[in-house]
Amino acid sequence: MKPPRFEYFAPRALDEALTLLAGHGDRAKLLAGGQSLIPLLNFRLAHPEALIDINRIPELAGIRADDGGVAMGALTRQHAVERSEAVRTRVPIVAEACRLIGHLPIRHRGTIGGNLAHADPASELPAVMLALEAQLTVASTKGTRTLPADGFFVGPLSTALQTGEMLTEIRVPGLPARTGGAFVEMARRAGDYALVGVAALVTLDASGRCRRARVALCGVGPTPIRAGAAEDALVGQAPAGAALDEAASRAAAATSPSSDLHASADFRRKLARHFARQAIATAAQRAGGA
Repeated sequence: MKPPRFEYFAPRALDEALTLLAGHGDRAKLLAGGQSLIPLLNFRLAHPEALIDINRIPELAGIRADDGGVAMGALTRQHAVERSEAVRTRVPIVAEACRLIGHLPIRHRGTIGGNLAHADPASELPAVMLALEAQLTVASTKGTRTLPADGFFVGPLSTALQTGEMLTEIRVPGLPARTGGAFVEMARRAGDYALVGVAALVTLDASGRCRRARVALCGVGPTPIRAGAAEDALVGQAPAGAALDEAASRAAAATSPSSDLHASADFRRKLARHFARQAIATAAQRAGGA
């Protein structure tokens, strides 16, 4: 298949890219890693009049320490995030999830911002950013604004980005002491999208009881899902035994999966319960060793 005809632009500065985006509006698409956009173009599922290639804008890439956490430019390649010492030290769950995205050649081209802006509900990073309570900076010719992760994903392949806006940076806050995180998933084959994925963060107090928990799932609804009831079940409890079972059951109950050729909705709910329990238990174990 061949893509439809379009105008091609390769700006070298963010202001230039934003001006082009404002001028073309909904008729334009941004090209970053291209791992999702190029197949959509080739199958003619996307018909932009203009393609704005942002790969020549160095200010959009890079990782830096940021007040105990990290800030990542939207154009940062997933492989760079996976290998980053700052990420692995400060928010290791992000590196853990990145290793599960596609295959190595995909991660060498795919960008963290492109993955989040594409907003596939089965993708790993949206759920992880939801659990981490990340802040996403978006820019347009009118200025910048910051969106919380829980307000960014609004539907399947749909975000709160407005016409003329571009995701430019992702800021992940630092984690409290004695916090462990884990991301686990099940996919039909290595590199496939997850049937179910679970991100969990557990903070323990001095007695080993849960002081705070964050649980988010992918692949089980139209957007990544934050399982607040599961988090509530853990607070004040030792994250084991009956408390762990209750949290896993509540996480599964928060999902709204659909059936498709890969798995039934009922099977996905069972997977959600199993992997929620595994992710929470692993996160708690890591918190205890922090």
